[in-house]
Amino acid sequence: MAKPDKKWLAELVTNHIGGTKKQGQEIVDMVFDNIAKMMVKGEQVKIAGFGVFKVSRRAAREGINPRTGEKIQIAAKVAPKFRAAKQLKEMVK
Repeated sequence: MAKPDKKWLAELVTNHIGGTKKQGQEIVDMVFDNIAKMMVKGEQVKIAGFGVFKVSRRAAREGINPRTGEKIQIAAKVAPKFRAAKQLKEMVK
């Protein structure tokens, strides 16, 4: 079995619907690009039976430097997050 990456996904798409490898790669790229665009807009993308891609916003907070014990400010940040659907979790068990 090939290493599961974007190229592998493109080959699966091509084998399933036909067409060229380039067309399969364009379809996979389009799907991931659109998921990313929706997340940039702050929207979540729900894929039934698979999971939810969303943006996690974390407020600024105070922390402690473990080496020195000194209090430090931790900046606010925004990060992509994925939450697996129950069906996916059950399949992986």
